[in-house]
Amino acid sequence: MIKGIKRINEVEWELEKGFVPGMHVPAKFFLSEKLSETLEEGAIKQLANVATLPGIQKYSLAMPDIHWGYGFPIGGVAAFDMEEGIISPGGVGFDINCGVRLVTTPLHISEIGKVKRLINDLFHTVPTGVGTKADKTLTGNELDDMMHEGSKWAVEQGYGLKDDLIRCEDNGCMKEANIEYISKKARQRGLPQCGTLGSGNHFLEVQTVKEIMDEEAALKFGVSKDNVCIMIHCGSRGLGHQVCTDHLKDIESATKKYGINIPDGQLACAPINSDEGRAYFGAMAASANYAWANRQMITHMVREVFSKIYKTEYEDLKLVYDVSHNVAKFEEHTVDGIKKMVCVHRKGATRAFGPHCHDIPKELLEIGQPVIIPGSMGTSSYLLKGTLTAMEKTFGSTCHGSGRVYSRSKAKKEISGSAIKEELERQGIFVKATSNNVIAEEAPGAYKSSSEVVSVVHKAGISLEVARLEPLGVIKG
Repeated sequence: MIKGIKRINEVEWELEKGFVPGMHVPAKFFLSEKLSETLEEGAIKQLANVATLPGIQKYSLAMPDIHWGYGFPIGGVAAFDMEEGIISPGGVGFDINCGVRLVTTPLHISEIGKVKRLINDLFHTVPTGVGTKADKTLTGNELDDMMHEGSKWAVEQGYGLKDDLIRCEDNGCMKEANIEYISKKARQRGLPQCGTLGSGNHFLEVQTVKEIMDEEAALKFGVSKDNVCIMIHCGSRGLGHQVCTDHLKDIESATKKYGINIPDGQLACAPINSDEGRAYFGAMAASANYAWANRQMITHMVREVFSKIYKTEYEDLKLVYDVSHNVAKFEEHTVDGIKKMVCVHRKGATRAFGPHCHDIPKELLEIGQPVIIPGSMGTSSYLLKGTLTAMEKTFGSTCHGSGRVYSRSKAKKEISGSAIKEELERQGIFVKATSNNVIAEEAPGAYKSSSEVVSVVHKAGISLEVARLEPLGVIKG
C-alpha cells in the first residue's frame, strides 16, 4: 500500500490533509485488500490533488474502481460550494454522460434460443464502431431539440415509451442545457451519430438474471431470476468529446484569469458562476441530453429486434433505469448538518440516491434508486439500490463498473482477441465486434473484478446488492 494512507475500516481509507500541499479537505476512498494490489499511485495523487480545488466540500472521494484518468481519477466524486466552488471538465471527462441502462424482457432464459442469431441481428441493427453514422442524420433543428429535451425528444419522435422517462436519472434531461455554447464542429459531429453505440468500452449485452439478493427490491425494479435483460452502455459520442475539447481551452484560460492555483494542468477549472463556468455547464448539460436521447434510440432498436425474433410486444421490454457515469450536476446535500446546493462532479461514478430522496420514481421511493454496474465483457454485472448511507458519505454516489488494470495499448499487446472470443464462446457467451483488437482491449483480464468492486460498495453501505446478471452475448464497436 502507498505510504501516507490511513485505514479507517475494512473498506474505507483516507489521505489526510497534507498528503499533497494545499489540500482543503481530506481525501477518502473505498477499497478492499485485494483491490489495493492494483491501486495506482498516480490515481491516488490525482485524488489528493482534487482536494486542493477551491470550494470543495467534506472530502475528495473515490470509488473502488478508481484508476488514473484526466485530472480527476476515474471513479472520482467531488462536490463544490455554489458560491466559492469551481467546475472542472476533468471532473466529468471527455465522454459526457457516458452511462448505462438496463432493459428487461418478458423472456425466460429457456426461451432465448440461439443467442448467435440475436447478437448478429442486434449488431446489424445498432450502428457500432468508431465514427459510425446512424441510419438517420438529424437536421439542425432536430439536433437543437434533442439537446434541449434529451430522452423526451426521442420518445416524442417514436423512439420509446413515456414510462421510459420516469425510469431515467433526471427523467433523461438536464434543464440547464444551453445550446448557445455548442460549437459548429461539435454540432457537425453530433448530427450523424445519435442512435449509435460507438467504440471503446461501450457495449450492448444480452444478459440473464443469475441471482437475486433482495427479493423486494428486485420485484419493484421489475427483474426476476432467469429473466432475459439487455444492458446498453454508451455516451454522447463525438459531440460530447468535442464539447469537452472546445471548453477546455476557455477553462484553461479562466484558471489563470481568476488566479486559481492548481497542482496539475489537467485540473483546469473556473468558478461555477463565471461566464466560462456557466458556458461549460450549459454545453455539458446539452451533451448529457444528447447521450440520453442516444441510449433511448438504441433501446427502440432493441425492442424492434426482439419483436421481430421473439414476437414480443414493444411495450413488454421495460426500462429498469438509466444512470449517468460522467456528469456534473447541481444537487442538494447535507454538509456539516446544513442542507445546501452543491455542484457534484461524478467522473466514472454513479448516482445512488437512497429511499425518500428527491428525483426518484414514486413507485421506488421506499426502495431507493436503481444502480446499474456493468461488468467487463464475460463477467457479472450487478443491479444495486441507492442508500441513505451514500447520501451521508459520498454525496449519493457509488462505483460505476470494474475499472481498468491494463491500458488499451497494453491489453492489445498482451491479450489475443481471437483467443478471448473463442474462450467466451466455450463458456456460452457469443461476442460480435468490429475487430479482434476491440475484444482484446476489453478482455475481462484488462479489468478489475466487478464482483470485488461491488462487494466493497455493498460492505460500505453506499449501495446494496439486488441482483447479479450474467452475459449471454455482447456486441462491441
